[in-house]
Amino acid sequence: MAKLIVVTRDGSEHEIEGDTSLTVMENIRDAGFDELLALCGGCCSCATCHVHVEDGNKDAMPAMSEDENDLLDSTTDRDGNSRLSCQIPFSDALDGLRVRIAQED
Repeated sequence: MAKLIVVTRDGSEHEIEGDTSLTVMENIRDAGFDELLALCGGCCSCATCHVHVEDGNKDAMPAMSEDENDLLDSTTDRDGNSRLSCQIPFSDALDGLRVRIAQED
């Protein structure tokens, strides 16, 4: 299994073993991080799984879709590293990926 590093809103860093059959959002949710609401369950219809991708192989992530981009435009904490974690399939190529849960809107 690949490692996923999750930084919570208070700055605490947690390393989890990621399941490569899931998305980044599903891995974070299944690890019990309640800060990541993921209200739509991964359908790319809200922005409550917004994260900032801090480290890791960003090149291994899929390009951002127009829908994802539009949803991120509705958030107040968007920056150049913003992604919806439901749109990032977790893989061995993303081993060591470090994401910070975005501030709540």
